[in-house]
Amino acid sequence: HLAEIQPEVEGLDARIVSITPDHQSYAKRLKDRHGLHFPVLTDIDNGYALSLGLLIWVGPVVRAIYEAVGRDLSQFQGNDGWFVPLPATFVVGKGGRVLARFVDADYRRRMPAEDILSALRDADRPA
Repeated sequence: HLAEIQPEVEGLDARIVSITPDHQSYAKRLKDRHGLHFPVLTDIDNGYALSLGLLIWVGPVVRAIYEAVGRDLSQFQGNDGWFVPLPATFVVGKGGRVLARFVDADYRRRMPAEDILSALRDADRPA
């Protein structure tokens, strides 16, 4: 949904940046597959996610599930740590202040697009 709201985000003098734990070649595939026109950065060895406290270890049971469906994290991430970041969205204003955030361990739930846009609109309102 980020690609869908990109024109409106840019109309609010903001921009979208995505961060993935996958190598740049996989990040490029993600951009190409979904037609993304914003930066998709690579978080090498999940260092940024770790600094935010948003990293979880994938234990042997979940690792076996990943491997059974052909998802080898070491191939995508370039290390054997088997860590994944919690999905998170941060709306950051001028000066680096976090205007809104959304973190959910269920990767299927994301910050609603309207919440992102609302936080950006509210950033321009006087306090």
